Amino acid sequence: MRYAVICLDKPGQIDLRKANRDAHLAYVKETGVVEMAGPFLDAAGEMCGSLLVLEVETIEQARSWADGDPYAKAGLFETVSIRPWKKVIG
Repeated sequence: MRYAVICLDKPGQIDLRKANRDAHLAYVKETGVVEMAGPFLDAAGEMCGSLLVLEVETIEQARSWADGDPYAKAGLFETVSIRPWKKVIG
């Protein structure tokens, strides 16, 4: 099952995001459940959130993955939403 993990950063936290980016990318690679991912951008083109599509069996696994993300552990996100997602195109 696929789950979309939609994360919005706390305002003004680009430095925190950049400081934890390498650890976040390593976590994505090591866990092997991320099908696609990328940052949201603000009007200035700066990263301000994340969208990830996970391939896991349960929403609990998706929540556990999201909780283990170095960005989440660093307190970067203002909100995190996890929704079941169906791939139709692409």
